[in-house]
Amino acid sequence: MSHWAPGCPLAPISGNLRAMAAAIAADALDDAIEMGLLAHVSISERSDIDASVVCEECAAHDRRVTSVRDARLRALAARERFRARQARLAERAEAKARLRAATTPTQAVEPGLTTQPSPAAPALPSAALEALARAKARAAAKRSG
Repeated sequence: MSHWAPGCPLAPISGNLRAMAAAIAADALDDAIEMGLLAHVSISERSDIDASVVCEECAAHDRRVTSVRDARLRALAARERFRARQARLAERAEAKARLRAATTPTQAVEPGLTTQPSPAAPALPSAALEALARAKARAAAKRSG
C-alpha cells in the first residue's frame, strides 16, 4: 500500500512504519524488532522533519511505534540491571563461601565418629558462653546444696 498524503516527509519510510505498527497491533513484537523497532527514531527526536507537516496516519503510527519502542527499551534495561544484580549476588556468595572455607579447618573424620569444635573457635559467642557457665554453676550449686 503506497503513501497517500502528498508532502508528508515520512513518505519514504511510511511502508516500514506502517508494517511495524501492524506488527505491534498483531502483538508480533519479534517481527517489529526485526523491522527496526528498537532503532526507530520518532518524529519528535528528528531535527530534519517538521512535525506539523507529517500526515495524521504517519503521526499515529509513529506514536504507537515510539511508545512500544520506549517500553521495550525500558524492559531490556531492567533485564540487564537484574542480570547484573544476580551476578553481583553470586559473586558475593562465592566470596563468602571462599572466606568460610579458608577460616574453617578441614578435618578428616572417620565414619561414626563425631567431631568436637576446636577450643580456638567456640560455637557460641563469648557472652553466651559466659551466661551458660553461670547457669551451669547455679545448677551445680543447687544440686550440691
